[in-house]
Amino acid sequence: MFAKFFIDRPIFAWVIALVILLGGALALRQLPVASYPSVAPPALAITVNYPGASAQVVEETAVALIEQEMNGIERLLYMESASELGIGTITLTFEAGTNLDLSSVEAQNRIKRVEARLPEDVRRLGITVNKAARNYLMFISMYSPDKTLDYVGLGSYVAANVLENVRRVPGVGEAILFGTEYSMRLWLKQDRLNAFGLTAADVAKAVRAQNTQLAAGELGQLPADAGQQTNAVIVTRSRLATTEEFGEVIVRATPGGATVRVKDIARVELGAQDYSIAARMDGQPAASVAVRMAPGANALDTAKAVKAKMAELARYFPKGVDWVVPYDTSTFVDISIREVLKTLAEAMLLVVLVMYLFLENVRATFIPTIVVPVALVGATVGLYAFGYSINVLTLFAMVLAIGIVVDDAIVVVENVERIMSEEGLAPREATRKAMDQIVGAIIAITLVLSAVFVPMAFFGGSTGAIYRQFAVTLVLTMGFSALMALTLTPALCATLLKHESGKEVLPSTGFFGWFNRSFAATVRAYLAGTRRMLGKPGRWLLVYAAVILATGWLFTRLPGSFLPEEDQGYFLSIVQLPPGATRERTLEVLSAVEQHYLAQPEIEHVIGVAGFSFFGRGQNAAITFVRLKGWDERPGKDHEAPAIVQRANMAFFRIKQAMIFAINVPPIPELAAVGGFDFRLQDRGGLGRDKLLEARNMALGIAGQNPVLMGVRPEGQEAGPQLYLDIDRLKARALGVDIADLNDTLQSVLGVAYVNDFVRQGRILRVQMQAEAESRRTPEDILRIPVKNARGDMIPLAELARATWTVGSPKLDRYNGLPAMKISGSPAPGRSTGEAMLAMEDVAAKLPPGIGFEWSGTSFEERQSGTQAPFLFGISLVVVFLCLAALYESWSIPFAVMLVVPLGIFGAVLAVMLRGLPNDVYFKVGLIAIIGLSAKNAILIIEFARELQEQGRDAIEATMEACRLRIRPIVMTSIAFIFGVLPLAISHGAGANSRHAIGTGVMGGMITATVLAVFLVPVFFVVVRRIFPGHARHHGDSGHE
Repeated sequence: MFAKFFIDRPIFAWVIALVILLGGALALRQLPVASYPSVAPPALAITVNYPGASAQVVEETAVALIEQEMNGIERLLYMESASELGIGTITLTFEAGTNLDLSSVEAQNRIKRVEARLPEDVRRLGITVNKAARNYLMFISMYSPDKTLDYVGLGSYVAANVLENVRRVPGVGEAILFGTEYSMRLWLKQDRLNAFGLTAADVAKAVRAQNTQLAAGELGQLPADAGQQTNAVIVTRSRLATTEEFGEVIVRATPGGATVRVKDIARVELGAQDYSIAARMDGQPAASVAVRMAPGANALDTAKAVKAKMAELARYFPKGVDWVVPYDTSTFVDISIREVLKTLAEAMLLVVLVMYLFLENVRATFIPTIVVPVALVGATVGLYAFGYSINVLTLFAMVLAIGIVVDDAIVVVENVERIMSEEGLAPREATRKAMDQIVGAIIAITLVLSAVFVPMAFFGGSTGAIYRQFAVTLVLTMGFSALMALTLTPALCATLLKHESGKEVLPSTGFFGWFNRSFAATVRAYLAGTRRMLGKPGRWLLVYAAVILATGWLFTRLPGSFLPEEDQGYFLSIVQLPPGATRERTLEVLSAVEQHYLAQPEIEHVIGVAGFSFFGRGQNAAITFVRLKGWDERPGKDHEAPAIVQRANMAFFRIKQAMIFAINVPPIPELAAVGGFDFRLQDRGGLGRDKLLEARNMALGIAGQNPVLMGVRPEGQEAGPQLYLDIDRLKARALGVDIADLNDTLQSVLGVAYVNDFVRQGRILRVQMQAEAESRRTPEDILRIPVKNARGDMIPLAELARATWTVGSPKLDRYNGLPAMKISGSPAPGRSTGEAMLAMEDVAAKLPPGIGFEWSGTSFEERQSGTQAPFLFGISLVVVFLCLAALYESWSIPFAVMLVVPLGIFGAVLAVMLRGLPNDVYFKVGLIAIIGLSAKNAILIIEFARELQEQGRDAIEATMEACRLRIRPIVMTSIAFIFGVLPLAISHGAGANSRHAIGTGVMGGMITATVLAVFLVPVFFVVVRRIFPGHARHHGDSGHE
């Protein structure tokens, strides 16, 4: 027999354990560290640039065409797009496990097919396909402590010296500059152009002609004449470099020698390439680089590498430039992992103390204490082999596993000690006999517990990734634990345990003596109670039925959720001014928001970005990223992120010039940048954007009345004023104005005309032309713009166009190819996201026909996980039943074990209910663990009772004897497990909510699964045996005495 081999060869058993420890040590060095496994479905972002085009033009000419082509791409989950002024983005989200490299090639091939139909400007600027995480990993802010550089100077320095270096850091998927580079700006003066009879097109043509680099060839270039003695490269004056040189460019020269130069008709300055986005840090100008991770990269490693690269670059920064990382999401990962490791250590310590209390012998306690690290370290080898990481979930699984791992060892040690005590055998003989008795139970428990978790590994979607890592870690740990229970534990029992014949193994004096007497008295009372219960089993089955009903009722009262909200040490706030508001007004509001935050004691840094937000770009949009001080510096619920967010929202409610709201980031930021649910209203009936807007406003009105919902808001930009220029094409033709020239003039005066490039400090930068601000302030100014006709006359725009005010949306969203509007919001306090989603579905049912809805992001995942869970529990129960049936060679005995499961679930639901926690992913994971753990206690009693019954005992006597023999290990393993998860249930600090979510349910379930099961399992066994008597089976001569 397997165990006997190692009882005789203890060194062999030690060698196996040491090899496992060595393998684990090597794996631990290689395993990456993350807060969650990569659960976000992989996504590609396609970006289209169309300068100066309105949202509608971008949507109709580019985005909708590309979307049509992307339909049906392999493994696509959903597709969303946004069209804004001058830019369109299409995001394709794929099923988990999709190879993004292949999908990216497929997407580019499909873009190629449609490219010929796209506008010329879109094709010239190129269509980019990127794969990067949705959320920002960190911000690097460059600022000028002595205020010598403004934001353009900082931005230009960052673009030239920092940005490319950061992009090359391993793990960085994308680095975005919130700032701008220098650009040579030609500000045209409209009145001077009119006086000289020139147009913007003439200026652009002159600058292009004189700001060039020629390939002039060589002196004596081959083939050369015989006797050519010299060879040299011919160079001409290359590109212009300074404002003075650009000012001297000749636009027109007359035969008489008079010239008109650029400086006569324009103001030339070294300005910003783009004025639309400006970043600040703590209220002062800054240039910020936002870093996103590459898919599959590790947060901690990437953040470390970026900081190391910045420290290296900082040595070469000029005077007046400094850097800081004001926003870093990897800190939360680091600290939450450390907190779980601390919990792991506390759990191990408590488990050892519980074992010492029951085993009352340092040698006996030492045996299970050695086994725990071996099993846990062994599991890391498996994690490495599967390509998993050390994350909150794998560590939670290890905390739960401590209690389970110790069980196997305790069962062995306790049985050996009992045989030594009762039969007076020597340790080695006692171990042999003990292993004969319990090897079946150990294999049964390992198989059942593994069987419970294995189905979890086969689920898809984000929740599948969460369940999978958890399940695999537990199964690995239990596998190693069973291996140790059959190899190292019996070897240690045979060599370490001591017994002098005629002397009690357990002490009878002192504290332990008192404990043993009390425990023996409790056992006697328990056995008497159980005997009375076995006399009237019907009555107790009614009590059991009541427990099942209570469990069902409690379950329906439990609110649903995806993951608990965490204080991650940072949050966002979004600022949205009315449509048409200018940058100046936005900056005023942004300053007020920054000042509010900087006055709060919990806040360390605030990054403000004007012109950009997750809801869209524009002069009326801004966003702030707020970094909080360390968790130790702000203890107590009032100083956690959710409380600070709530207080900020109360304060911002008083600012009437803008809609401002602070948002706590979701638990897994990769799934969504902004927390809450993500609801998309769709125009399914082709009703048009106006009807969709009406339906959205109606939905917001109904949702506002619903007590389950809070903060329901539209995401995106509200419709704003637009100036419509209606050009009379017939009149333009009659006046000899070419429409192409007219378009060029409008773009270079009102938009930004890109002329060509110039070189500054080794960087190739743009030369851009635009009219002075005073000549484009009102519609009248615009109608005075002159246009040149074929005869060279200047004709004001008013002659051939009318200007009228209209309303249009600056951002148009689509979802799965249909015009859509995004609504987000949160559940009201005390309500769960599951309830909020049901409420939103009720709202959608009241909308006019032709308007549909879909869920996206985290909500899409939650819908999937909600539907998967019941199926998961069902499979787990079936698999456990089948394993037990195979082990006991009986269809009836497994029922006695399975009937215990509702007792554990009752305790889990009750505990979670009492703490006001929801039914989230962690609770579901805990419930599955409870199925296995409740069955484990029942197996210990039923395995022995069945053995005794097969030896010819009466069912009741066999059951009573089994209860007497197994009560101590059952109580001991259960208390060890409960104390093992206690640190999870009562922890605090970073990531505490997740630990509460998993610890509370498991602990509650284990308490009831022990307290109720020790009384009810005997009843179940006796009742099942009466209904299905079965036949006594003897395994031939299997060594049972």
